[in-house]
This record gives sequence, structure tokens and C-alpha cells, in this order.
Amino acid sequence: MDFVLRNALVIDTDPVVVRPGTDVLVSEGRIAAVGKGLTAAEVIDCTDRIVLPGFVDTHRHLWQVLVRSLCADMTLMEYLDELLRPAQRVLTPEDLEIGTFAGGLECLASGVTTVLDFSFSPTFEHAEAAVRGLRASGVRALFGYGQPLDAPMVPEDVTRGAGLAGGTVEVALAPMGPSYADLADVEATWELARSLGLRIMVHLAAQGRPVSLLRDHGLLHPDITFVHGNGLPDDELALVARAGAGVSIAPALEARMGHGGPMVRRTRGLGVPTGLAADTVAVVAGDMFSVMRATLLSAHVSAGVHVTPADVLRMATVEGAAAAGMADRVGSLGTGRHADLIVLRANDINLVGTQDPVAAVVTAAHPGNVEKVFVGGVEAQLHDVAGPVRTAAASLVSRLRSAAVR
Repeated sequence: MDFVLRNALVIDTDPVVVRPGTDVLVSEGRIAAVGKGLTAAEVIDCTDRIVLPGFVDTHRHLWQVLVRSLCADMTLMEYLDELLRPAQRVLTPEDLEIGTFAGGLECLASGVTTVLDFSFSPTFEHAEAAVRGLRASGVRALFGYGQPLDAPMVPEDVTRGAGLAGGTVEVALAPMGPSYADLADVEATWELARSLGLRIMVHLAAQGRPVSLLRDHGLLHPDITFVHGNGLPDDELALVARAGAGVSIAPALEARMGHGGPMVRRTRGLGVPTGLAADTVAVVAGDMFSVMRATLLSAHVSAGVHVTPADVLRMATVEGAAAAGMADRVGSLGTGRHADLIVLRANDINLVGTQDPVAAVVTAAHPGNVEKVFVGGVEAQLHDVAGPVRTAAASLVSRLRSAAVR
């Protein structure tokens, strides 16, 4: 149904601009116009409201709502050994479906309308279950068909997984990549992605020169979203920029787990399309407002590359979409983009008196200010799943602890 959001304080992101007393017209799930005096069959009064594009989370393990805060006091190696490796043995498709469903709802509740879900796919049945959870939640997603730890991908399963795309769910490949697998495995997974037309999302570590390795073997191309890479030298990040690929940073997670120094000033200084991410709620908060604040705090005001609140908002929206290869579809209020929108209550006590609405969204807003969220022009429905999630979480954690001591 066509509708108009009437008389809002509209913030667009490409470029960042604030428009008081402005309407947003949605037609057939797309942005049709932004201006004054727009009309439609349905009018939603947005007086004392902020309307902006939905956030894009460029890297998250959605199923890990089932282990929320379990790893908040773990190192990265402990996280791998005490969560991921045991999970590979005991996580069922049913766990993955309910965890991904709840994770998608958590995204929507805080205004994240698009998420790159780096999932856990030891079998096709796991991938199928995760995509069911994504569809049920209503979030827009780039589903990353994940490679099992210490095991090869099964090309036949991935081929079936590529067929799960449709509606608000697209499919990508999430291999181990050059920081965690040998060259033969990297070449095989990159060729698999190419043959299926899938984007690649892949973690980077500081060891070695993984981006140079990809370049030297003809594997560095624009359809890659690199994750982390805090310890990489500038010339490695410059290769990413020249290739037209993107980087996803998770400043809160990276600080807590000791990935290395903050990246935002370096990626922006080198011209790398940079998106923001929560990564995992097993360690940090799962809302983009917290991630934006962590990003801004990690880029203190000083000489050199200066990162503004407007820069951070772009990274949470249109620049994140670019880092994910989706800037033509989401992240801004450009005509023809998907009508993925957030409505915030600007008269809530933590936002009243705002002198700079962009800075207020980045530094002061929180999920409690979110009044409405739209994905493709459809208002998100935030189901109560507390009971099923508690039951699934208790069962999974019990099984994880049993598996970890074997």
C-alpha cells in the first residue's frame, strides 16, 4: 500500500542532509519522493519524529542471541574454542532457525533493516533453517553461507543454498578465507562463489598479507566484504580500496576482544568503503546506536583524518550498503531505493533539545526511541519470542558445555 510519512524531521544520508517538516512518499515498497505536500491514500503523522534510512549491519552472527553475553569476558581464541568449535558439533537446524529469527527481530527493534548474516552452515539443512528464520523475522538480509571450521565446503550443498535467495533474502558465500585456510581451499571457495554469482564475506586477521595473497592469485575483486583486519598495514587496506571491495568494522567487539587498534580513521583515510557491525551479542550489545557511539569514540578528535557524526551515520547506512555491494538498493532515501525506514520519537527526553539532529542520532539515541520500522514499505512486527528463545538457549548452552569438556 502507498503511504506518506508526513511532517517529519527527515535525515537523508547521500549526502547527509536534514530537512525539517518534510514528507516521505512510499509507493510499491520503494521511496517515491521526499519533499513537502506529498499525498497518498494513507498518511502517517510524523510530527515530532525523526525519519531516516534503516541501518545496515555489515557483519553479524544472528544465531548467537542464544548465547547472549556468554563470551563477554573471553579472548578471541577462547571464543573459538569454547563456543564455535563445540557449536559445530551440537548446533541443530532448529537452534539455528529460532536463533536467527530472534536475531533478525533484535535488528529490527533497533532500526537495523539490512543485516549481513555470517551464518553457520555445516549442512544444507542448517542453511535452510537459518533462511527460514530470516524470512520469518522480516529483516532484509544478505545470508552468508558459512564454511565449517576446519572442514571444506560441500559444493553441492552451497549450490542448493544459493537457491534459497528470494524476496528480502539474498545469498552470499562466507568462506574461511586467506587468513584461516590454505591457498587451495581459498581458490576453490572463490571459484565456487564466482560460479554461483555470490558475493564473498570473509574475516581477516593481522597475520601475513592476506589481501596481497588474493591479488597475487587473481582473487581480489569488488564483490568482497572483508571483516576486521585491524592489524593489517595501510598498504593492504589500500589494495582493498583500489579493488573496490568493502570492509566491515565492529569497533565495540574489536576493542573488547583485542583485535587491534581502531580502524575507522585508517579505512576512511585510505578511501575504503566502510560499514559498521555489532558482530556478536555473545560479547557486545546488538544495536547500531551502540556501534555508532563506539565508532565515534574510537576516532577521537585530533590531527589527521577527522571522523564526524555525519561520517558515522553514513557508515551505518549508505556507506555500509556500499561495503556490502547494496548501495543501489538500500542505505539512503534516494528515489527507487527500498523503503527501509526508521521512525524515531524526537520528543523523548534523551532527544529533546537537539541542536544537531545528526549528532543526536549518533550520540544520544537508543533503541527505545524507535517507534516504527519499515522494510520494503512493510511495517515490522516485533513478535514476543522470549519463551522459545529462553528454552532453546538453555538447551544449547547445556549441550555446548558438555561438548566443550570432551
